[in-house]
Amino acid sequence: MRNLFYLSIFLAILTSCGNYGNGELTGVQNREKWYSADPYGMLFIKQGSYNMGPSDQDVPWAMTAQAKTVSIAPFWMDETEITNNKYRQFVYWVRDSLVRLKLGEEKPEFLISQDKNGEEIDPPFINWDEQIRWSDPEVQTAISDLYLPKNERFYRRKELDTRKLNYKYWWIDLRQAAKKFDFEGQSRHHYNYETGKYTGEVINEKGDKVDVKDRSAFIMTDQINVYPDTLCWINDFTYSYNEPMTNMYFWHPAYDHYPVVGVSWKQAVAFCRWRTQYLNGYLAANRSTFVQDYRLPTESEWEYAARGGLELSMYPWGGYYTRNYVGCFLANFKPLRGNYTDDGGIYTVAVGSFEPNEYGLYDMAGNVAEWTNNAFEESAYSFTHDLNPDYQYDARANDPITLKRKIIRGGSWKDIGYYLQVSSRTYEYQDTAKSYIGFRCVRSFEGRDRNDAGGSQF
Repeated sequence: MRNLFYLSIFLAILTSCGNYGNGELTGVQNREKWYSADPYGMLFIKQGSYNMGPSDQDVPWAMTAQAKTVSIAPFWMDETEITNNKYRQFVYWVRDSLVRLKLGEEKPEFLISQDKNGEEIDPPFINWDEQIRWSDPEVQTAISDLYLPKNERFYRRKELDTRKLNYKYWWIDLRQAAKKFDFEGQSRHHYNYETGKYTGEVINEKGDKVDVKDRSAFIMTDQINVYPDTLCWINDFTYSYNEPMTNMYFWHPAYDHYPVVGVSWKQAVAFCRWRTQYLNGYLAANRSTFVQDYRLPTESEWEYAARGGLELSMYPWGGYYTRNYVGCFLANFKPLRGNYTDDGGIYTVAVGSFEPNEYGLYDMAGNVAEWTNNAFEESAYSFTHDLNPDYQYDARANDPITLKRKIIRGGSWKDIGYYLQVSSRTYEYQDTAKSYIGFRCVRSFEGRDRNDAGGSQF
Protein backbone atom coordinates (compact mmCIF):
# COMPACT_ATOMS: atom_id res chain seq x y z
CA MET A 1 0.00 0.00 0.00
CA ARG A 2 2.86 2.37 0.91
CA ASN A 3 4.45 1.68 -2.50
CA LEU A 4 1.21 2.61 -4.26
CA PHE A 5 1.01 5.81 -2.22
CA TYR A 6 4.56 6.84 -3.21
CA LEU A 7 3.84 5.89 -6.84
CA SER A 8 0.77 8.16 -6.95
CA ILE A 9 2.80 11.04 -5.49
CA PHE A 10 5.54 10.41 -8.08
CA LEU A 11 3.01 10.48 -10.94
CA ALA A 12 1.47 13.69 -9.58
CA ILE A 13 4.91 15.31 -9.49
CA LEU A 14 5.59 14.18 -13.08
CA THR A 15 2.33 15.59 -14.41
CA SER A 16 2.78 18.84 -12.55
CA CYS A 17 6.16 19.31 -14.25
CA GLY A 18 4.68 19.14 -17.75
CA ASN A 19 4.48 22.12 -20.13
CA TYR A 20 0.87 23.28 -19.62
CA GLY A 21 1.25 27.03 -19.98
CA ASN A 22 -0.62 28.91 -17.32
CA GLY A 23 -2.92 26.01 -16.56
CA GLU A 24 -5.93 27.64 -18.24
CA LEU A 25 -8.01 26.13 -21.04
CA THR A 26 -6.80 28.10 -24.05
CA GLY A 27 -7.05 25.53 -26.83
CA VAL A 28 -4.27 24.17 -29.02
CA GLN A 29 -1.88 26.98 -29.85
CA ASN A 30 0.09 27.73 -33.04
CA ARG A 31 -2.79 26.65 -35.26
CA GLU A 32 -2.85 27.90 -38.84
CA LYS A 33 -4.85 31.10 -39.22
CA TRP A 34 -7.64 30.27 -41.59
CA TYR A 35 -9.05 32.63 -44.17
CA SER A 36 -11.35 31.34 -46.86
CA ALA A 37 -10.13 32.87 -50.11
CA ASP A 38 -12.67 33.39 -52.87
CA PRO A 39 -12.60 30.33 -55.15
CA TYR A 40 -11.90 31.31 -58.76
CA GLY A 41 -15.11 31.79 -60.74
CA MET A 42 -17.39 31.30 -57.73
CA LEU A 43 -19.62 33.67 -55.77
CA PHE A 44 -20.43 33.66 -52.07
CA ILE A 45 -24.07 32.93 -51.20
CA LYS A 46 -24.74 34.02 -47.63
CA GLN A 47 -26.79 31.98 -45.18
CA GLY A 48 -30.47 32.72 -45.03
CA SER A 49 -34.06 31.56 -44.93
CA TYR A 50 -36.67 31.70 -47.69
CA ASN A 51 -40.02 30.32 -48.80
CA MET A 52 -39.20 27.38 -51.02
CA GLY A 53 -41.84 26.29 -53.48
CA PRO A 54 -44.28 27.58 -56.10
CA SER A 55 -44.82 31.27 -56.72
CA ASP A 56 -47.33 30.65 -59.52
CA GLN A 57 -50.06 28.20 -60.47
CA ASP A 58 -49.02 24.59 -61.11
CA VAL A 59 -49.23 24.73 -64.92
CA PRO A 60 -48.67 20.99 -65.65
CA TRP A 61 -50.75 20.08 -62.58
CA ALA A 62 -47.87 17.93 -61.40
CA MET A 63 -48.37 18.67 -57.69
CA THR A 64 -44.75 17.93 -56.86
CA ALA A 65 -44.04 21.05 -54.79
CA GLN A 66 -45.55 22.97 -51.91
CA ALA A 67 -44.61 26.17 -50.11
CA LYS A 68 -42.20 25.59 -47.25
CA THR A 69 -39.95 27.87 -45.21
CA VAL A 70 -36.39 26.54 -45.14
CA SER A 71 -32.98 27.73 -43.96
CA ILE A 72 -29.76 27.38 -45.93
CA ALA A 73 -26.14 27.41 -44.74
CA PRO A 74 -23.65 29.64 -46.63
CA PHE A 75 -21.90 28.25 -49.70
CA TRP A 76 -19.96 29.15 -52.80
CA MET A 77 -21.51 28.70 -56.24
CA ASP A 78 -20.09 28.88 -59.76
CA GLU A 79 -20.86 32.23 -61.33
CA THR A 80 -21.81 30.50 -64.58
CA GLU A 81 -22.56 27.01 -65.75
CA ILE A 82 -19.50 24.83 -66.41
CA THR A 83 -18.34 25.63 -69.93
CA ASN A 84 -17.00 23.37 -72.65
CA ASN A 85 -13.51 24.70 -72.05
CA LYS A 86 -13.60 24.07 -68.29
CA TYR A 87 -14.98 20.57 -68.72
CA ARG A 88 -12.33 19.95 -71.38
CA GLN A 89 -9.67 20.51 -68.69
CA PHE A 90 -11.13 17.48 -66.91
CA VAL A 91 -11.13 15.42 -70.12
CA TYR A 92 -7.54 16.38 -70.88
CA TRP A 93 -6.45 15.51 -67.33
CA VAL A 94 -7.94 12.03 -67.70
CA ARG A 95 -6.28 11.69 -71.11
CA ASP A 96 -2.87 12.78 -69.82
CA SER A 97 -3.09 10.49 -66.78
CA LEU A 98 -3.78 7.48 -69.03
CA VAL A 99 -0.90 8.46 -71.30
CA ARG A 100 1.50 8.78 -68.37
CA LEU A 101 0.43 5.40 -66.99
CA LYS A 102 1.12 3.86 -70.38
CA LEU A 103 4.47 5.58 -70.70
CA GLY A 104 5.37 4.49 -67.19
CA GLU A 105 5.50 0.88 -68.39
CA GLU A 106 8.43 1.79 -70.64
CA LYS A 107 9.75 4.97 -69.03
CA PRO A 108 9.91 4.79 -65.18
CA GLU A 109 10.35 8.57 -64.93
CA PHE A 110 6.62 9.03 -65.58
CA LEU A 111 5.73 7.24 -62.32
CA ILE A 112 6.73 7.81 -58.70
CA SER A 113 7.24 4.41 -57.09
CA GLN A 114 9.03 5.49 -53.89
CA ASP A 115 8.32 8.18 -51.32
CA LYS A 116 10.91 10.57 -49.88
CA ASN A 117 11.84 7.97 -47.24
CA GLY A 118 12.50 5.29 -49.84
CA GLU A 119 9.32 3.36 -49.01
CA GLU A 120 7.64 1.53 -51.88
CA ILE A 121 4.45 3.15 -53.25
CA ASP A 122 2.00 0.56 -54.57
CA PRO A 123 0.34 1.44 -56.84
CA PRO A 124 2.76 4.20 -57.88
CA PHE A 125 1.80 7.87 -58.29
CA ILE A 126 1.75 9.67 -61.62
CA ASN A 127 4.66 12.06 -62.07
CA TRP A 128 3.02 15.20 -63.46
CA ASP A 129 6.31 17.09 -63.56
CA GLU A 130 7.59 14.92 -66.41
CA GLN A 131 6.61 16.47 -69.73
CA ILE A 132 5.10 14.38 -72.53
CA ARG A 133 6.92 14.77 -75.85
CA TRP A 134 4.00 13.99 -78.11
CA SER A 135 6.06 13.96 -81.32
CA ASP A 136 8.59 11.46 -79.94
CA PRO A 137 8.23 8.19 -81.93
CA GLU A 138 8.79 6.15 -78.75
CA VAL A 139 5.94 8.00 -77.04
CA GLN A 140 3.63 7.44 -80.01
CA THR A 141 4.46 3.73 -80.04
CA ALA A 142 3.88 3.37 -76.31
CA ILE A 143 0.41 4.95 -76.44
CA SER A 144 -0.68 3.55 -79.82
CA ASP A 145 -3.51 1.48 -78.32
CA LEU A 146 -5.11 4.68 -76.93
CA TYR A 147 -5.94 5.75 -80.50
CA LEU A 148 -8.81 4.55 -82.64
CA PRO A 149 -8.02 1.30 -84.51
CA LYS A 150 -7.29 1.82 -88.20
CA ASN A 151 -10.58 0.34 -89.38
CA GLU A 152 -12.52 2.91 -87.29
CA ARG A 153 -10.67 6.00 -88.46
CA PHE A 154 -12.44 8.58 -90.60
CA TYR A 155 -10.35 9.86 -93.53
CA ARG A 156 -7.45 7.96 -91.92
CA ARG A 157 -7.11 10.63 -89.25
CA LYS A 158 -5.30 9.50 -86.12
CA GLU A 159 -7.64 10.33 -83.24
CA LEU A 160 -7.79 9.44 -79.57
CA ASP A 161 -10.32 6.74 -78.75
CA THR A 162 -12.63 8.66 -76.40
CA ARG A 163 -14.20 5.38 -75.24
CA LYS A 164 -11.04 4.80 -73.23
CA LEU A 165 -11.22 8.08 -71.31
CA ASN A 166 -12.40 6.40 -68.13
CA TYR A 167 -12.00 8.08 -64.75
CA LYS A 168 -11.84 5.99 -61.59
CA TYR A 169 -12.52 7.73 -58.32
CA TRP A 170 -13.25 7.05 -54.66
CA TRP A 171 -15.36 8.63 -51.95
CA ILE A 172 -16.41 7.94 -48.37
CA ASP A 173 -20.08 7.09 -47.88
CA LEU A 174 -20.61 9.19 -44.77
CA ARG A 175 -24.34 8.56 -44.68
CA GLN A 176 -23.90 4.81 -44.34
CA ALA A 177 -21.07 5.28 -41.87
CA ALA A 178 -23.36 7.46 -39.72
CA LYS A 179 -26.39 5.17 -39.95
CA LYS A 180 -26.48 2.88 -36.92
CA PHE A 181 -29.86 1.26 -37.55
CA ASP A 182 -31.94 0.23 -40.55
CA PHE A 183 -35.64 0.99 -41.10
CA GLU A 184 -36.65 -2.01 -38.99
CA GLY A 185 -34.61 -0.85 -36.03
CA GLN A 186 -31.95 -3.50 -36.50
CA SER A 187 -28.29 -2.62 -36.00
CA ARG A 188 -26.56 -1.83 -39.30
CA HIS A 189 -22.99 -1.72 -38.05
CA HIS A 190 -21.24 -1.09 -34.78
CA TYR A 191 -17.67 -0.63 -33.60
CA ASN A 192 -16.82 -2.41 -30.37
CA TYR A 193 -14.18 -0.36 -28.54
CA GLU A 194 -13.32 -3.30 -26.27
CA THR A 195 -12.62 -5.81 -29.03
CA GLY A 196 -11.58 -3.28 -31.66
CA LYS A 197 -13.83 -4.94 -34.23
CA TYR A 198 -16.83 -3.96 -36.37
CA THR A 199 -20.08 -5.86 -36.65
CA GLY A 200 -22.90 -5.42 -39.16
CA GLU A 201 -23.08 -4.84 -42.90
CA VAL A 202 -23.03 -2.09 -45.50
CA ILE A 203 -24.32 -1.76 -49.07
CA ASN A 204 -21.42 -1.30 -51.49
CA GLU A 205 -21.37 0.65 -54.76
CA LYS A 206 -22.70 -2.39 -56.65
CA GLY A 207 -25.74 -2.69 -54.41
CA ASP A 208 -24.48 -5.81 -52.60
CA LYS A 209 -24.58 -6.23 -48.84
CA VAL A 210 -21.12 -6.87 -47.41
CA ASP A 211 -19.84 -7.33 -43.87
CA VAL A 212 -18.14 -4.38 -42.24
CA LYS A 213 -14.66 -5.55 -41.34
CA ASP A 214 -13.02 -2.16 -40.99
CA ARG A 215 -13.37 1.48 -42.12
CA SER A 216 -12.54 0.56 -45.70
CA ALA A 217 -16.07 -0.83 -46.04
CA PHE A 218 -17.31 2.77 -46.29
CA ILE A 219 -14.90 3.69 -49.09
CA MET A 220 -16.79 3.44 -52.38
CA THR A 221 -15.37 3.46 -55.88
CA ASP A 222 -16.74 4.04 -59.36
CA GLN A 223 -15.45 4.35 -62.89
CA ILE A 224 -17.07 6.35 -65.65
CA ASN A 225 -16.29 7.52 -69.15
CA VAL A 226 -15.89 11.30 -69.01
CA TYR A 227 -16.34 12.29 -72.65
CA PRO A 228 -19.66 14.08 -73.32
CA ASP A 229 -22.29 12.42 -75.49
CA THR A 230 -21.83 14.50 -78.64
CA LEU A 231 -24.62 12.58 -80.40
CA CYS A 232 -27.24 13.87 -77.97
CA TRP A 233 -28.06 16.72 -80.36
CA ILE A 234 -29.39 14.18 -82.86
CA ASN A 235 -30.83 11.74 -80.35
CA ASP A 236 -32.92 14.35 -78.49
CA PHE A 237 -34.89 15.55 -81.52
CA THR A 238 -36.66 13.39 -84.09
CA TYR A 239 -36.92 14.71 -87.66
CA SER A 240 -34.66 17.66 -86.87
CA TYR A 241 -31.33 18.52 -88.50
CA ASN A 242 -28.80 19.12 -85.70
CA GLU A 243 -25.75 17.34 -87.10
CA PRO A 244 -23.62 20.56 -87.20
CA MET A 245 -23.85 20.79 -83.39
CA THR A 246 -22.77 17.17 -83.04
CA ASN A 247 -19.68 17.72 -85.16
CA MET A 248 -18.46 20.89 -83.51
CA TYR A 249 -20.07 21.85 -80.19
CA PHE A 250 -17.75 20.30 -77.61
CA TRP A 251 -14.31 20.59 -79.18
CA HIS A 252 -14.39 23.64 -81.48
CA PRO A 253 -12.89 26.90 -80.08
CA ALA A 254 -16.00 28.82 -81.20
CA TYR A 255 -17.95 27.11 -78.42
CA ASP A 256 -15.33 27.32 -75.65
CA HIS A 257 -17.48 29.58 -73.46
CA TYR A 258 -20.79 27.84 -74.11
CA PRO A 259 -22.22 25.58 -71.38
CA VAL A 260 -21.15 21.96 -71.66
CA VAL A 261 -24.02 19.58 -72.49
CA GLY A 262 -24.28 15.86 -73.15
CA VAL A 263 -23.02 15.26 -69.60
CA SER A 264 -24.95 12.81 -67.43
CA TRP A 265 -25.55 13.28 -63.72
CA LYS A 266 -22.92 10.62 -62.98
CA GLN A 267 -20.38 12.44 -65.15
CA ALA A 268 -21.16 15.72 -63.40
CA VAL A 269 -20.60 14.05 -60.01
CA ALA A 270 -17.29 12.62 -61.26
CA PHE A 271 -16.26 16.12 -62.37
CA CYS A 272 -16.94 17.43 -58.85
CA ARG A 273 -14.84 14.63 -57.31
CA TRP A 274 -11.99 15.40 -59.71
CA ARG A 275 -12.22 19.14 -59.08
CA THR A 276 -11.96 18.51 -55.33
CA GLN A 277 -8.87 16.33 -55.66
CA TYR A 278 -7.34 18.71 -58.18
CA LEU A 279 -7.51 21.59 -55.70
CA ASN A 280 -6.65 19.59 -52.59
CA GLY A 281 -3.65 18.11 -54.39
CA TYR A 282 -2.36 21.62 -54.96
CA LEU A 283 -3.08 22.61 -51.34
CA ALA A 284 -1.31 19.50 -50.03
CA ALA A 285 1.75 20.25 -52.15
CA ASN A 286 1.86 23.72 -50.55
CA ARG A 287 1.15 22.36 -47.04
CA SER A 288 -2.13 24.21 -46.83
CA THR A 289 -5.36 23.11 -45.18
CA PHE A 290 -7.90 21.27 -47.32
CA VAL A 291 -11.23 22.87 -48.17
CA GLN A 292 -14.77 21.53 -48.46
CA ASP A 293 -15.56 19.25 -51.38
CA TYR A 294 -16.98 20.54 -54.64
CA ARG A 295 -20.38 19.02 -55.37
CA LEU A 296 -23.63 19.56 -57.17
CA PRO A 297 -26.04 21.89 -55.34
CA THR A 298 -28.96 20.52 -53.41
CA GLU A 299 -32.33 21.45 -54.83
CA SER A 300 -32.98 23.87 -51.96
CA GLU A 301 -29.56 25.54 -52.40
CA TRP A 302 -30.17 25.95 -56.12
CA GLU A 303 -33.57 27.61 -55.64
CA TYR A 304 -32.23 29.82 -52.84
CA ALA A 305 -29.39 31.01 -55.08
CA ALA A 306 -31.67 31.43 -58.12
CA ARG A 307 -34.05 33.70 -56.18
CA GLY A 308 -31.16 36.05 -55.45
CA GLY A 309 -32.68 37.23 -52.19
CA LEU A 310 -35.93 38.34 -53.86
CA GLU A 311 -38.85 36.97 -51.88
CA LEU A 312 -41.75 35.35 -53.76
CA SER A 313 -40.36 36.22 -57.20
CA MET A 314 -41.24 33.98 -60.13
CA TYR A 315 -37.96 34.41 -62.00
CA PRO A 316 -34.32 35.04 -60.98
CA TRP A 317 -34.65 38.66 -62.13
CA GLY A 318 -37.84 39.23 -60.12
CA GLY A 319 -41.21 40.24 -61.50
CA TYR A 320 -43.78 38.33 -63.49
CA TYR A 321 -42.49 38.75 -67.04
CA THR A 322 -39.77 37.31 -69.26
CA ARG A 323 -39.07 40.65 -71.00
CA ASN A 324 -37.47 43.81 -69.70
CA TYR A 325 -38.95 47.32 -69.93
CA VAL A 326 -37.83 47.76 -73.56
CA GLY A 327 -39.25 44.43 -74.69
CA CYS A 328 -36.07 42.31 -74.79
CA PHE A 329 -36.17 38.77 -73.43
CA LEU A 330 -34.25 38.20 -70.21
CA ALA A 331 -33.11 34.62 -70.84
CA ASN A 332 -32.45 32.07 -73.57
CA PHE A 333 -35.52 29.82 -73.84
CA LYS A 334 -38.43 28.98 -76.19
CA PRO A 335 -40.51 32.16 -76.21
CA LEU A 336 -43.88 32.86 -77.77
CA ARG A 337 -45.13 29.90 -79.83
CA GLY A 338 -41.72 28.52 -80.67
CA ASN A 339 -39.74 31.45 -82.03
CA TYR A 340 -36.40 30.15 -80.71
CA THR A 341 -34.42 33.03 -82.24
CA ASP A 342 -36.39 35.89 -80.69
CA ASP A 343 -34.19 35.90 -77.57
CA GLY A 344 -30.98 35.95 -79.60
CA GLY A 345 -30.10 32.24 -79.69
CA ILE A 346 -31.47 29.24 -81.52
CA TYR A 347 -29.54 26.74 -79.39
CA THR A 348 -27.39 27.57 -76.37
CA VAL A 349 -25.54 30.88 -76.13
CA ALA A 350 -22.26 31.80 -74.42
CA VAL A 351 -22.56 31.87 -70.64
CA GLY A 352 -23.15 35.32 -69.20
CA SER A 353 -24.96 36.62 -72.28
CA PHE A 354 -27.85 37.87 -70.13
CA GLU A 355 -27.88 39.94 -66.96
CA PRO A 356 -27.14 38.15 -63.66
CA ASN A 357 -29.53 37.95 -60.73
CA GLU A 358 -29.09 39.94 -57.49
CA TYR A 359 -26.42 37.50 -56.26
CA GLY A 360 -24.42 37.97 -59.47
CA LEU A 361 -25.20 34.48 -60.82
CA TYR A 362 -25.68 34.15 -64.56
CA ASP A 363 -28.14 31.92 -66.43
CA MET A 364 -30.07 30.64 -63.43
CA ALA A 365 -32.95 30.56 -65.90
CA GLY A 366 -32.66 29.30 -69.45
CA ASN A 367 -29.66 28.44 -71.62
CA VAL A 368 -29.30 24.94 -70.13
CA ALA A 369 -31.16 23.25 -67.30
CA GLU A 370 -28.89 22.17 -64.44
CA TRP A 371 -28.35 18.95 -62.53
CA THR A 372 -28.79 19.08 -58.77
CA ASN A 373 -27.54 16.55 -56.25
CA ASN A 374 -30.99 15.37 -55.22
CA ALA A 375 -33.05 12.38 -56.23
CA PHE A 376 -36.52 13.19 -57.53
CA GLU A 377 -39.38 12.25 -55.23
CA GLU A 378 -42.80 13.83 -55.72
CA SER A 379 -43.46 14.11 -51.98
CA ALA A 380 -39.95 15.17 -50.90
CA TYR A 381 -41.11 18.58 -49.67
CA SER A 382 -43.33 16.83 -47.13
CA PHE A 383 -40.63 14.85 -45.34
CA THR A 384 -37.32 16.67 -45.85
CA HIS A 385 -36.02 18.79 -42.99
CA ASP A 386 -36.46 22.57 -43.01
CA LEU A 387 -32.72 23.00 -42.28
CA ASN A 388 -30.74 22.46 -45.50
CA PRO A 389 -33.40 20.17 -47.06
CA ASP A 390 -31.75 17.29 -48.85
CA TYR A 391 -33.04 14.02 -50.29
CA GLN A 392 -30.39 11.76 -51.79
CA TYR A 393 -30.53 8.26 -53.15
CA ASP A 394 -27.42 6.77 -54.70
CA ALA A 395 -29.05 4.50 -57.27
CA ARG A 396 -27.12 1.40 -58.32
CA ALA A 397 -27.15 -0.18 -61.78
CA ASN A 398 -29.68 -2.86 -60.77
CA ASP A 399 -32.12 -0.43 -59.10
CA PRO A 400 -35.54 0.27 -60.69
CA ILE A 401 -35.44 3.13 -63.17
CA THR A 402 -37.68 5.35 -61.02
CA LEU A 403 -34.94 5.44 -58.37
CA LYS A 404 -32.50 6.87 -60.92
CA ARG A 405 -34.41 10.14 -61.35
CA LYS A 406 -32.40 13.24 -60.48
CA ILE A 407 -33.79 16.77 -60.18
CA ILE A 408 -32.98 19.36 -62.83
CA ARG A 409 -33.73 23.04 -62.41
CA GLY A 410 -33.74 26.30 -64.35
CA GLY A 411 -35.17 25.38 -67.75
CA SER A 412 -33.21 25.48 -71.00
CA TRP A 413 -32.99 26.92 -74.49
CA LYS A 414 -35.71 24.54 -75.69
CA ASP A 415 -38.15 25.01 -72.76
CA ILE A 416 -41.15 27.28 -72.38
CA GLY A 417 -41.24 30.04 -69.77
CA TYR A 418 -42.85 27.94 -67.03
CA TYR A 419 -39.67 25.90 -66.58
CA LEU A 420 -37.62 29.08 -66.13
CA GLN A 421 -39.40 29.85 -62.88
CA VAL A 422 -37.24 29.46 -59.78
CA SER A 423 -39.69 27.00 -58.21
CA SER A 424 -40.29 24.71 -61.20
CA ARG A 425 -38.88 21.23 -60.68
CA THR A 426 -38.57 18.29 -63.02
CA TYR A 427 -36.21 15.37 -63.50
CA GLU A 428 -34.05 13.33 -65.81
CA TYR A 429 -32.40 9.94 -65.35
CA GLN A 430 -28.91 9.92 -63.84
CA ASP A 431 -27.29 7.90 -66.63
CA THR A 432 -28.73 9.92 -69.52
CA ALA A 433 -27.12 12.90 -71.25
CA LYS A 434 -29.12 15.63 -72.98
CA SER A 435 -28.34 18.56 -75.26
CA TYR A 436 -30.19 20.89 -72.89
CA ILE A 437 -28.78 19.88 -69.47
CA GLY A 438 -25.53 21.15 -67.96
CA PHE A 439 -24.43 21.85 -64.40
CA ARG A 440 -22.54 24.12 -62.04
CA CYS A 441 -20.71 23.32 -58.79
CA VAL A 442 -21.06 24.53 -55.23
CA ARG A 443 -18.78 24.30 -52.21
CA SER A 444 -19.89 24.59 -48.61
CA PHE A 445 -18.42 27.54 -46.73
CA GLU A 446 -16.06 26.92 -43.82
CA GLY A 447 -17.62 29.05 -41.11
CA ARG A 448 -20.62 31.30 -40.67
CA ASP A 449 -19.93 34.40 -42.75
CA ARG A 450 -17.18 35.81 -44.95
CA ASN A 451 -16.59 38.62 -42.46
CA ASP A 452 -16.20 36.05 -39.70
CA ALA A 453 -14.05 33.53 -41.59
CA GLY A 454 -11.52 33.18 -38.79
CA GLY A 455 -14.15 32.79 -36.09
CA SER A 456 -14.35 34.77 -32.86
CA GLN A 457 -11.67 34.67 -30.17
CA PHE A 458 -13.85 32.28 -28.20
